[in-house]
Amino acid sequence: MTLRLRRWLTKRVDWKQLAPENAYLSLTKEDVNTLKNDWLTDNIIAFWEEYLEREELLHKFPTAHIILLRPSMVFMLRQPPDPLTIKGALPNFTRTTHIFLPINDTRNASVSKSGSHWSLLLVSIIDGVAFHYDLLSNFNDNEALQATNKISTLLRRSLKFFNLEDSPQQENNSDCGVYVCMQMRHLLLKRLLSSRPPEQVNVSMGGKLVDVSGARRQMRKTIQGFRRERGRR
Repeated sequence: MTLRLRRWLTKRVDWKQLAPENAYLSLTKEDVNTLKNDWLTDNIIAFWEEYLEREELLHKFPTAHIILLRPSMVFMLRQPPDPLTIKGALPNFTRTTHIFLPINDTRNASVSKSGSHWSLLLVSIIDGVAFHYDLLSNFNDNEALQATNKISTLLRRSLKFFNLEDSPQQENNSDCGVYVCMQMRHLLLKRLLSSRPPEQVNVSMGGKLVDVSGARRQMRKTIQGFRRERGRR
């Protein structure tokens, strides 16, 4: 990566927060308060991905090659015309089978924490397909397709893009981030990691209901548990 590009990115993305060593430590009171009934911040979603990686992937499935890309990384990925220029700042996808990408509709390249809607993109590299789960029909289609094209360039292989029309639809303007976190967990643990080759994985979320209030409470409880654990050290 060139120095010029790194400086360009640093102005727009908090470089140290791309994949923090302990995501929960970087959470602010404002971040945690969004779990009450508000739109989830980048930091909350990054924490949830960190939690799933450490407690599920690395601990229980150490041989899995699945990447949960942080919101700041997805934002960074979408910016340069040629994603190969930032390849060194991204995870190594050489052996990766699947990539989860939280998609944000921000159109302001100068503010990484802007936007109004979250959706989820699941790229199955082994199948050459990108599945988009949008709680507002096709609201984030352009952003998800853009991210798919950038990943395709990085992988040097074509990817088919599918917007899954049977995805559950949210009933308000604030629960999209919660759905993304719960869908990510379900697809990761109940679909991808529970399947056995050559079994075909069903990635549809049609009919899958989410207890949003319960999910918010669970995420707050998880954060509080990590903080109590840290306090005892």
